Amino acid sequence: MSGYKRMRRQHQKQLIALENRLKAEMDEHRLRLQKEVETHANNTYIELERLAKRHTVHTDKEIKAATAEEKRIQQQIIAQQKKELTTFVDNQKKEYRLCKDKIKEEMNEEPSTPKEEKQERLSRHKETVQRSQAEDEAHLLDQQRLVYDRSCRALKRRTLVKRHEFEQEQMREELNKKKTQKEMEQALMIRQDESTQELERRQLQTLQRLRVELIFLQHQTELENQEEYNGRRQRELHRKHALEQRQQPRNLKMLEMQIKKQFQDTCKVQNKQYKALRNHQLEVSPKSEHKAILKSLKEEQTHKLAVLAEQYEQSINEMMASQAMRLEEEQERECQALKQQLQQEMELLDAYQSKTKAQTEAQHERELQMLEQKVSLRRAHLEQKIEEELASLQKERTERIKQLFERQEREMDAFDAESARLGFGSLGSLDFPKEDDR
Repeated sequence: MSGYKRMRRQHQKQLIALENRLKAEMDEHRLRLQKEVETHANNTYIELERLAKRHTVHTDKEIKAATAEEKRIQQQIIAQQKKELTTFVDNQKKEYRLCKDKIKEEMNEEPSTPKEEKQERLSRHKETVQRSQAEDEAHLLDQQRLVYDRSCRALKRRTLVKRHEFEQEQMREELNKKKTQKEMEQALMIRQDESTQELERRQLQTLQRLRVELIFLQHQTELENQEEYNGRRQRELHRKHALEQRQQPRNLKMLEMQIKKQFQDTCKVQNKQYKALRNHQLEVSPKSEHKAILKSLKEEQTHKLAVLAEQYEQSINEMMASQAMRLEEEQERECQALKQQLQQEMELLDAYQSKTKAQTEAQHERELQMLEQKVSLRRAHLEQKIEEELASLQKERTERIKQLFERQEREMDAFDAESARLGFGSLGSLDFPKEDDR
């Protein structure tokens, strides 16, 4: 029993040691998963920071490029207008000379006209032409200023449109990056959940397998101990019966001696009775009859002793036969009783082991059901969390796009309203020279 208790304690220690090892393994697993999540979160933060910096750099480049483009187009417009003005002035000069020559020809055809009058007419014509040309040049300059201002305004509108498109592109890139990172994070969480499920099932199988092995070893030891106990009890009974068999002749001899002693005691009593009867007969009978009386009494005594001896001899034989039979029956009863007792004990042990095995199987089934329920519940929570995160991300995406479009629409409406207030009207159909046209 002490060895059996020691074995039970050893089995308990093995189970506790395995549970501690599995717990440490699970703690290490969860720590590794936590580090993976933290690493992914850090990488996501770094990626978004890098994207924000890249957007800032691109925005600066776009602003510089837009500013340079505005300056380039403005310079092109100014150069074109200077060219137009030069052409306009040259044409005016040509027209002025043509008119002057024409007037001179007309005056030459009138030789009677005084020279002073010719000079006066020529001077008035010059003043008229110069005034008209000055008015035309001022009108051209006004038109060029209006075109320049309108072109600059339209250019600013186009720059605003391009900036809006650029902002939309950057926002789409940022939101797509966030969505990608979130999808990677969720895929990581699903992989981690699956690896945790696999580890939990493997650990439960390991623990249950060890428990089954220990219970099998315990039952095997119990069965071996019971069989050894049964053999020992049977051997002890066999030795007892063998000892009784060896001791039976001596016991029978003692019983025989007791019977013989009883026979001897009976013979002594009868001898005393015979002597008393003989003395009494001799006293009451004549002396002539003494001889016949003694002979008759002697024969009677001899006959009684012979009958008594035969009775005692028969008693001895019957005693020996009954003792041998009684010993055999007693030993058979003891054998049957021991066999029945050992059979009952073996059945009780088998019933106990079957109950223990059934309880262990039921425990394992409960543990498996609890694990499956735990896994299913955790997966449902994870899927719900993923759905909520995706919904939140989509809501953030919708809100940010809406806010961006609303802000850009307000900016465009304010710009167009200011353009209308300044008298520029619609600016969306103006074309500008490209950089390759320079």
